[in-house]
Amino acid sequence: MRYRRVLLKLSGEAIAGEQDGGFDAEALEHIAEQVLTLHDLGVEISIVIGGGNIFRGTLAEKWGIERAEADNIGMMGTVINCLMMRGVLTGKARKNLEVRVMSSIPINTVAEPFIRLRSIHHLEKKYIVIFAAGIGNPYVTTDYTAAQRAIETRSEALLFAKNKTRGVFTSDPKTNKDARLYKSMHYNTIIQNNLTIIDQSAVLLARDHKLPIHVFDFSEEGAISRICEAENIGTTITETSDILE
Repeated sequence: MRYRRVLLKLSGEAIAGEQDGGFDAEALEHIAEQVLTLHDLGVEISIVIGGGNIFRGTLAEKWGIERAEADNIGMMGTVINCLMMRGVLTGKARKNLEVRVMSSIPINTVAEPFIRLRSIHHLEKKYIVIFAAGIGNPYVTTDYTAAQRAIETRSEALLFAKNKTRGVFTSDPKTNKDARLYKSMHYNTIIQNNLTIIDQSAVLLARDHKLPIHVFDFSEEGAISRICEAENIGTTITETSDILE
C-alpha cells in the first residue's frame, strides 16, 4: 500500500451529482462505497467537503452580500454536507464504524470541536474523520483547508476528487480540444501557468510541506483505493518533472 493515511477533498457539487444543488442519493452512495472500501483496506481516512451545492459566491454577488458574510454562510453549508456524509457512511457501513465530524466553529450539539491531536487519535483508532466549517475564518477556500488539515493530521497524500475531470490539463479541455492531461507535474507548474483547477494557495502549502497531491475523476470505479495501492490515475503533483499524456 503506497499510502496508509490520506485526506480526501470533495466538492459540494460532487454530492449534488447531476442536480444543480442539494443532495443526490446516487452520488452519496457512490462516495460512501468508495470511502468504505478504502477503509476496509486499512487506510486511515479524513475528508473535507465544500459547500457549493448549498451556497455559491455568485449568489452573494447577486444579492449584494459581502465576502466575509458569504464565506460564513458557506462554512455552515459545509457543516450540513459533513453531517449528511456522516449519516450516509454510518448507514452503509458493513460493520460498526465510528465517523466523527470535527468543526472549526463551535456547534457542540452536532459536532466535536477541531482539536488537532484528537483528530490524529481518532484516525489512529480507525475512525473516519470529516472536517467541517473550513478553518473557521472567511477568505479561505476549502481547498486550502484540505491542505492544512492533511498536514496537521500527518496525512501522506491529499486526494482531490473532481467531477468528470480526469486531472489537470494544460488548458480547459472543454474549450480547447488540444488540451493535454498532465500525468505528473511539479507544484510550481500550476502556479507558473496559472492553472485554477485547485486553489493555488493550497498548492503552495502542499509544496512547502512536500505533500503529494492527486487530482482525479471520482466517478472512475475504485479510484481512491487504486491510488493508495500505487496505481497512477489522473494527475500526480509532487516535486517531479512534468509528464504529459
